[in-house]
Amino acid sequence: MTTASPVSVEGLLLTADRLLHGGPAEATTAGRHRGVCLALRTALEIRVDRVLEAATPGLSRTTGRAKLLLLHSVVPVETARRAKALWSQLSLGCHYHLYELGPTYDQVRAWRTEADELVRELSFRVDGSSR
Repeated sequence: MTTASPVSVEGLLLTADRLLHGGPAEATTAGRHRGVCLALRTALEIRVDRVLEAATPGLSRTTGRAKLLLLHSVVPVETARRAKALWSQLSLGCHYHLYELGPTYDQVRAWRTEADELVRELSFRVDGSSR
């Protein structure tokens, strides 16, 4: 996960939308879908970092997987479970595997919807609301 980023979560979600709906003409469909996955995963990572940093400062050197495991102590367990599941799916979607098809448009669109919901739920936590 990231510790500080010059890009915003909202900017990454907009980038994902642009790629999902056609993106650069020279990019392949598979490349755009992987780009969407990378943008969504990064947005989720930034939001998780902010939630954890607000609750427990000093976790910046913790691994991404550990942060996803720690998330359940700060947000409802179901939200943490969904974040970990989405992060795992997006991670698989980001990478090119020679003998596997990349993520489909429908998969990426569903992940985009889930990412938007999770980012909203997690940003609610950063604003200081209670469980």
